[in-house]
Amino acid sequence: MTMTLSCSLTSSLASHEHARIAEDLGYARALFYDSPALYADVWVQLCRAAERTNRIELGPGVLVPSLRHPMVTAAAIAQLVSIAGQDRVVVGVGTGFTGRVSMGQRPSRWRDVAEYISAVKQLLAGNKVRWHDGVMQMLHESAFAPNRPITVRWLVGAEGPKGIAVARSHGDGVLTVTKPLPGFDWSAQIVFGTVLAAAEEPGSDRAIAAAGHGASVFLHIAAEFGQYDLLPGSREWESAYDDVPAEERHLALHLGHLHSVNDRDRPFVTKELMTASGVALDPQQWRGRIAELKQAGATEIVYQPAGPDIPRELEAFAKSFVV
Repeated sequence: MTMTLSCSLTSSLASHEHARIAEDLGYARALFYDSPALYADVWVQLCRAAERTNRIELGPGVLVPSLRHPMVTAAAIAQLVSIAGQDRVVVGVGTGFTGRVSMGQRPSRWRDVAEYISAVKQLLAGNKVRWHDGVMQMLHESAFAPNRPITVRWLVGAEGPKGIAVARSHGDGVLTVTKPLPGFDWSAQIVFGTVLAAAEEPGSDRAIAAAGHGASVFLHIAAEFGQYDLLPGSREWESAYDDVPAEERHLALHLGHLHSVNDRDRPFVTKELMTASGVALDPQQWRGRIAELKQAGATEIVYQPAGPDIPRELEAFAKSFVV
């Protein structure tokens, strides 16, 4: 089984340029995060990336259904297809664990996600769709969108049994964060982190700037599930947000989410945490980690770079990707 290398990019103002760099480095896909409270608009940045690239596949990773009416999403997909072609477009979709939670909302129900995917697919096929007691259809003539049917692949971001069931029934593959899901022909695993330079320590200022965001996320996860023994400082970290009103805590928790370390998290992002969370590894260690993920069922590694030098992170990881 071969492994595919892709990247996941925060929808920054420069993400279209990062996608071009990823294409030059041989990445197969570039997925852009869909979290409007944190990042630039995902569809605008995807279309900008499509205009600057020729080969790399593009799409949201993952789309948050509750943020947009199905017709809005169908039209956005059609717009991206009009630039890149449908063979280069993949649509990741999930419940909105960041996109919704960062705005104080719980993730969507999986049955609603499944209904949404089905509606968008039917619209792209050119069919009439009943939605909330109304009937709709893509009425775009050729000057406004590609002719239907439009066929793209779907990647479902899932972890638990309900999400896995939706991935099997409505998706072409599955995207995971905590561990790979075996049994899928397309099982993509996100990884956060940085490739250490020769003799560089995991707690160096550069490593923390590039990968401290990943260590912070693992602190959040450990505290959320009460697994305080997994990472050093996780129990103490939770108290760093005690002074924030409960109804606003999600705002403080998501400052810098997946791109930098905020001031509350910084005292806990130590060399020990960076080492324990596995986000700062040398090239040989990354190769071992990738081999483990492959053995566990992953068919694709989706690397998410961060920090002040995204091109350096993309290049270093690509060089370490030997399977």
